[in-house]
Amino acid sequence: MIMSRNLLILLLLSYAPLSACPSNREAPHASPNAKRYDLRGTVVSVDRSHKQVIIAHESIPGLMDAMTMPFTLYSDWAFDTLAPGDRIQATLVVDGDRSWLENPVIVRGEAAAQPPPSSTEAPPGTEVPPFTFINQDGARVRLVQYRGRALVVTFIYTRCPLPDYCPLMTSNFATIHRQMESIPELAHRVHLLSITVDPSHDTPAVLRTYGRERAGLLDFKDWEFLTGSEEEIRQAARFFGLDYFPESDQIIHNLRTALIAPDGRLVKIYRGNDWKPDDVISDLRGLLKESDAHTQHLHTQH
Repeated sequence: MIMSRNLLILLLLSYAPLSACPSNREAPHASPNAKRYDLRGTVVSVDRSHKQVIIAHESIPGLMDAMTMPFTLYSDWAFDTLAPGDRIQATLVVDGDRSWLENPVIVRGEAAAQPPPSSTEAPPGTEVPPFTFINQDGARVRLVQYRGRALVVTFIYTRCPLPDYCPLMTSNFATIHRQMESIPELAHRVHLLSITVDPSHDTPAVLRTYGRERAGLLDFKDWEFLTGSEEEIRQAARFFGLDYFPESDQIIHNLRTALIAPDGRLVKIYRGNDWKPDDVISDLRGLLKESDAHTQHLHTQH
């Protein structure tokens, strides 16, 4: 019997000795409440440095329809094998606000799928353009109107199904929001902005409901949710280095969160989802201390 090349590779990967597949030392330990789902699909792109694989996957019963999504994969050995166009089967673990793939089985493919283009983010010190949006109340806002306050900006969409993507960004912002209200040097000097990348669905009314239900907001005076035209949002996303494209009824995107100084210049971009609320709080304290010292210096000169 002649064995196909794909089947041979599948068998070799499935039954390789343990020494060929190093243990997932960096993988988190799943809690007793973790849920597991079978995932099958085609690899679109591979990002070893961030342990991320974008997969065009089949329907996952009980979780989501077929679509293209980024997934975290901690199996280092798999990145020595994975390439666009490969077929992959794995266990998707969803545990609270985290998700990752376990036990991957890879079948080499021939046709490579094309990942979305990569944007070039603006460097620190760049003045942020006067982007215009519409907030959760339907009011038009411009970034320049927040001059004098430090801004923290992130990108989300309300239908995002993975807990360690948009829901995590919203949870992190909620923590920052609570903390900055109780820190005198930050209170009323910091403004949070969550910008949707799904404007056709995320209307002001949808964003307002999301802010109340998911972020626990009673008012939006220090944290607003913004939408706008496709072009307005894409220009802002490109400036901060965020790539996104629609897939079925979902949005495939990377993660970017930005810190903007009171004078409107870009200070820092937090890439991915590894940053913590305490990181931002610390950076905000340092930024505002520096801003106050600069203002004081200008006053003494006059």
